[in-house]
Amino acid sequence: MTFTDALRDAQAKHDSMLCVGLDPQASRFPARWQGDAARVFDFCAAIVDATKDLVCAFKPQIAYFAALRAEAQLERLMAYLRRVAPDVPVILDAKRGDIGATAEQYAREAFERYRADALTLSPYMGFDSIEPYLRHRDKGLFLLCRTSNPGGADLQSRPAGDDLLLYEHVARLAAGDWNRSGQLGLVVGATFPGEIERVRAVAPALPLLIPGVGAQGGDAAATVRAGLGGAATGPRGPIIVNSSRAVLYASGAADFADAARRVADVTRRELNAARAHN
Repeated sequence: MTFTDALRDAQAKHDSMLCVGLDPQASRFPARWQGDAARVFDFCAAIVDATKDLVCAFKPQIAYFAALRAEAQLERLMAYLRRVAPDVPVILDAKRGDIGATAEQYAREAFERYRADALTLSPYMGFDSIEPYLRHRDKGLFLLCRTSNPGGADLQSRPAGDDLLLYEHVARLAAGDWNRSGQLGLVVGATFPGEIERVRAVAPALPLLIPGVGAQGGDAAATVRAGLGGAATGPRGPIIVNSSRAVLYASGAADFADAARRVADVTRRELNAARAHN
């Protein structure tokens, strides 16, 4: 089964376009664990248990684990996810961007050490920085396209010829010559729904990973309209709408997992309502 197949199955089974990002910050853990980096697995596992039937994907961000010297806990978490939520694909958010033998090692890290189902990548060193990951034929690869931070416009919105901006050119490459095995998707920020529409016009069939709903201020309804609409005709690729901090830190008390579930369910319902009116 390819990543996209697994994603579509999870979306149908859980009636969800929501991805929960796993970005553990020990300083924000509930009071009894606050500041204790040894509790990274416990915290994330509790969030997984509370939300696994509400999501289409989980997205651990590797930097949060590495900064706490918690890579072993990330390995344990990835194994736990495969055991308790085998139907939910896992996207490792690492934004790797290198070439040759180094890219091969990053691919081994993601797909052999952590056994992720998909990985985020920076495409700005060109196709040879993507190619080593394409050898893992059943895995998904999400290329940074139009990111959710305002400063992304410094480069991504520069003209790239053929009346396209750079992020649109990346989308065209990902939808065309680079997508040799049908593994590619794009990262586009929920904070810029108008630009999601422009990406959709260039790459209507690609999966979109859309961060920025929740704490970053992205509007759920506008995100879904942009991700499932746009000017292009034909079938649309699936959208994966990520929320991290709004779910993880919905409560700093003992009820943190229950609070995370409530926020995740509200977000899932908002996304579904927007889809129904699209």
